[in-house]
Amino acid sequence: MEERILLLALRGRDAPVIAQLLGRLGHVSTICTSAAMLADELTRGAAMALVTEESLVGADHAGMTAWLAAQEPWSDFPFILLATKRAGLRPKDAQRTLENLGNVVVLERPIHSETLSSAVNSALRVRRRQYEARARLIELQVAEDRLRQLNATLEGRIGERTAELSQANNQLMQEVAEREKAQAALVQAQKMEAVGQLTGGIAHDFNNLLTVISGNLELIERRAGEPRIVTYAGLARHAADRAAKLTHQLLAFSRRQQLSLAPISLNALVEGMNDLLERSLGPQIHKVIQLDKSAPWVMADANQLELAVLNLAINARDAMNGSGTLTIETALSDVVANGLAEGRYGVVRVSDTGTGIPDALLDKVFDPFFTTKPLGKGTGLGLSQVFGIARQSGGTAQIERTGKKGTTVSIWMPLSQQPPAEAEPIAAARKAGDAAPGTVLVIDDDDGVRRFIAECMEMLGYRVTEAANGEAGLEHLGNEVPDLMIVDFAMTGMTGVDVAEQARFIAPHLPIILATGYAETGTAEDTEVIRAVLRKPFHIDELAHAVHAALAG
Repeated sequence: MEERILLLALRGRDAPVIAQLLGRLGHVSTICTSAAMLADELTRGAAMALVTEESLVGADHAGMTAWLAAQEPWSDFPFILLATKRAGLRPKDAQRTLENLGNVVVLERPIHSETLSSAVNSALRVRRRQYEARARLIELQVAEDRLRQLNATLEGRIGERTAELSQANNQLMQEVAEREKAQAALVQAQKMEAVGQLTGGIAHDFNNLLTVISGNLELIERRAGEPRIVTYAGLARHAADRAAKLTHQLLAFSRRQQLSLAPISLNALVEGMNDLLERSLGPQIHKVIQLDKSAPWVMADANQLELAVLNLAINARDAMNGSGTLTIETALSDVVANGLAEGRYGVVRVSDTGTGIPDALLDKVFDPFFTTKPLGKGTGLGLSQVFGIARQSGGTAQIERTGKKGTTVSIWMPLSQQPPAEAEPIAAARKAGDAAPGTVLVIDDDDGVRRFIAECMEMLGYRVTEAANGEAGLEHLGNEVPDLMIVDFAMTGMTGVDVAEQARFIAPHLPIILATGYAETGTAEDTEVIRAVLRKPFHIDELAHAVHAALAG
């Protein structure tokens, strides 16, 4: 429609002739029968209009004039006016009509077809340029609208992007914090493991020395006739016992001591410590016991757990300077402490109203030899022992501040089922010195420890054969099968367990006692050939009891 040519030629056959001429030139034309029809066709679209002058005389130009006045800024509709040749100026009405048409080219008749064709092509080119201008204006308008929309939503998009960046930054910071926390936990675990290995090795060697010192002092006590010598030996042996307690603390921290894990009622354990706590705390400390109604049972070593609670109570007493409130409570908790698997745990909490511990030191209190007490007032092994006992039992220990003052230490232990009622305990072992005659093979690579055990066995009435290592012991065993074998756990070459396994093939029914100052948890329980485990340093009566029990089966 926008490429067609409108024709307004009302005289004779002018319109058909001109349409035929334009058709031969390849143009589409529409013949209008009046000026009003021309105005209507203009609204539908056209490239140009070819009008004869006489067709406008006396016609109603209002519609056409209104359309021309309302053209878009890009439009200047072209007209070709075929005028009648005349002498002089045109009348004023005809001149006004030409002015109203605007973009008009006047051709006087008669006119050659080539001239008309050239004029039509020129008008069409002008109109097409106007169409191109319209397209550019539309594109500019669309771009302007798009830019206006972008500007209108720019602030919102900036806010959304800022929120996304903030969220990503927060997530990154959280991941960095978690990574730093995990890294710190790994470093702490590696440090604790390294210190544990060191303390475990030291405790093993120290236990061998204490076995010789304490055992020979006890032999001196039993055989000395002068009271003063007995007194001196007793004092020295008590000092050796205190040193043995320190090695037990080292082993508890390093998790290399042998615990006797069994189901324990937390409520019964705390209640049973009441008298001991009263004597240890003194009259100025107000003690509060809060027992959980569910009466939780846990898997732990009763003696070691009592020692852990007693250590916490003594630390609390010292933190309160002898005056304050100590609270011991038991609980059943589903909340998982750090480092524990999900599940239910029995908890013992010891809280005090003392001076508390600074936040900066909370991560160090379980380190061995770390203490907040003045110089000479503590070994720094109490809390590390508590931590070691808890971890070795399958739980953990945690410490936290209680408000501005006071400290709470929690021991988490894995739950256990209440065991069935036990039968009456068997008769106590016979006292030292009433053992039946028999032979004992003692295998230990420490000369002092081996000689002490042999001396004790001879004193108890046994005939003793000694071996300095596992290979020599098995060689003796191949020549003569004794009634009992006592073997050290940690020896150069074959360990005590290795020797026991080999001895089973030589003498399947031989009772074996494992003497150790350094045994990983479960070492003795993992083999059926070990009849009993004797932890160094030990007293003569403990040795006699273990020997009698092993022989009795």
